[in-house]
Amino acid sequence: MSKLVHHLTLYAAYHRNPHNVATHMVGIPMIMLGVDILLSRPILPAEPLALTPAIAISTLAAIYYLRLDAMLGAIMTALLVIGCWAGITIAQMPTGAWLAIGGALFVAGWALQLIGHGYEGRKPAFLDDIRGLLIGPLFIVAEILFAMGARRNIRQAIEKRLTKPSERGHHGGHLPS
Repeated sequence: MSKLVHHLTLYAAYHRNPHNVATHMVGIPMIMLGVDILLSRPILPAEPLALTPAIAISTLAAIYYLRLDAMLGAIMTALLVIGCWAGITIAQMPTGAWLAIGGALFVAGWALQLIGHGYEGRKPAFLDDIRGLLIGPLFIVAEILFAMGARRNIRQAIEKRLTKPSERGHHGGHLPS
């Protein structure tokens, strides 16, 4: 089994309730954008691009995603580039506006996550495996692709693993009724 299926299965076990998944569809992008904004200062002028902590972290994340899966990695890389661009744009605002926008997105995104996990009745995945912080955004992109009918083989492999009694017991996942 691929590392991609393994990581998405572990994450999916914590995200079986559709209300939880819905809050993550909004909350995770908010958190990511908030982090991009807050980490877009300081900016190190360099040619042809400026360098920020957000760009450095996004580059490492993109490499990780690309190693897991070329197609999903390419989509994630494009989203990370957009996030860094937005972060740099907003970081050019006055300090109060920069902090207010970045902080509000970050806090509101986490509030949505907590609400979602209230529906789920289960703690967030990253509390058991810190990689959940990286897999969460990938899970959202994968769920969107699955809803569009793409990557059926990955979805089937995840669902198959989640229905195994040994996997449910080990990871706590359950199938919705």
